[in-house]
Amino acid sequence: MNLSAKTAGASSLGDAPKAIAKVGIVGTGVMGRGIAQLFAASGYEVLLYDTDRSRASEAAYSAGAMIDRDAAKGRLTADAAAMAKSRLVPTASLEPFATADLVIEAIVESLAAKRELFDALENIVPPQCILATNTSSLLVTEIAAAARHPERVCGLHFFNPAPLMKITEVVAAVKTSSETLAQATRIIESTGHTAVRTADLPGFLINHAGRGLYTEGQRIVAEGIASTEDVDLVMSGGADFRMGPFELLDLTGLDVSFNVMQQIYHQFFEEPRFRPQPFVARQYSAGLFGRKVGQGFYRYDDGKKAPSPAVKVTDFEPRPIWLDGSDEITNRLRSRLEALGIELEGGDHPDEASIIVVAPVGDDTTTMAVNRGFDPRRTFAIDPLFCDGGRLTLMGTAASRADYRDSLRGMLEASGVAVTTIHDSPGFIAQRIIATIINIACDIAQQRIAAPKDIDLGAKLGLGYPAGPLELGDKLGADTIMQILNRMYAFYCDPRYRPSPWLKRRALLNVSLISDEA
Repeated sequence: MNLSAKTAGASSLGDAPKAIAKVGIVGTGVMGRGIAQLFAASGYEVLLYDTDRSRASEAAYSAGAMIDRDAAKGRLTADAAAMAKSRLVPTASLEPFATADLVIEAIVESLAAKRELFDALENIVPPQCILATNTSSLLVTEIAAAARHPERVCGLHFFNPAPLMKITEVVAAVKTSSETLAQATRIIESTGHTAVRTADLPGFLINHAGRGLYTEGQRIVAEGIASTEDVDLVMSGGADFRMGPFELLDLTGLDVSFNVMQQIYHQFFEEPRFRPQPFVARQYSAGLFGRKVGQGFYRYDDGKKAPSPAVKVTDFEPRPIWLDGSDEITNRLRSRLEALGIELEGGDHPDEASIIVVAPVGDDTTTMAVNRGFDPRRTFAIDPLFCDGGRLTLMGTAASRADYRDSLRGMLEASGVAVTTIHDSPGFIAQRIIATIINIACDIAQQRIAAPKDIDLGAKLGLGYPAGPLELGDKLGADTIMQILNRMYAFYCDPRYRPSPWLKRRALLNVSLISDEA
């Protein structure tokens, strides 16, 4: 195949680098087909092989159909689509891979199977050919250990669906050469994807960074603070995440996600930050995997989540509200309440019949009430860090009076804002989940698993977060995140909340979390 012909048919995403013209894909399941589609549409000739010969031909047809669909939507011209489809070449054996410049395996997640495949490929492919694995659960170093030339083995971890998830992790095994990594990065970028470099550790970068949302959300539910639905509502409606952790688990499928949770937890030698909760194991054992089976943490009808009725407080007695504090964070809550039309009582002390509202950062309502000498029966907390969206989080103490709680919630809901009421918790819901997300991202940077900019890119493109975790930490303030973590650590005495050294030092120096200086 001559390069000028290939270049003429390349899509608008960009031409393949001249050093690379032919890509081999081994394994033609959903992921293999998606990767084949991506490379064919980007100007590469793609060889497709599967131990089941019929599947390779089916994969070429399926990838071609998806390319036609892109053309119908105007993403490719008809001529570019025809050229892309012509580049999809199913093979009956691995022998044609003798002319491949890059081979990506997307076979079963078995170390023995992957090693056996790479051994066979090393007898066929040319010396300069890069061998890449799309593994998500095995270490690339384990796969490369049996290779005769481990310097040319790397990870290229795509996300499903590969053509639409515009990010790929380039994973450096222990013996991967810098030339291999540089070439692999250029290849990925030529397809229009963002390439993020990561060290070869459990979860690589993106699955590692995603632990905070899942594990802290689970911890909140396991502790009886809130329901799975309440956690999701707060994270989507209050913290501006596209989905909360449990709706996301239902989407990805607990049959896959629970195994990843356990693998990362055990592969990091029981690191407390990654600890899953027993109720999720129970859900897994019951086969409640999510959308794919019609029931998970939610019930699904024809693939759509069944609606839950919104319950509002309608029978309440309005009472005066007194807000404690005048610091910057409390004043943010004050401004929000006043914008909602909530009248706040003045004065330095609350009247005897007033509802007392506090605005803790990292503390629970009980600690605030005791430390400030307030009546715990009528003291309630509203999350001040995440009060600007369409949902407020409200919590009382173990001694709170229900009539005072209903009065406060009723007045807030009457102002037009949604309210989630939870049991007392250090850090509410959003504070503790987002602090955990940021802390884990800081430790990824501290361990030099990935560069700060790649950590944020990975979270935004791979996890769909509204902002990168380090960027979000800068926005909220490293000292604020430190306060949340320190107070949670003091309350629980659980090392999962110990702050990362990366976070500590930057909070002390008042420098950006995205700074990659030592």
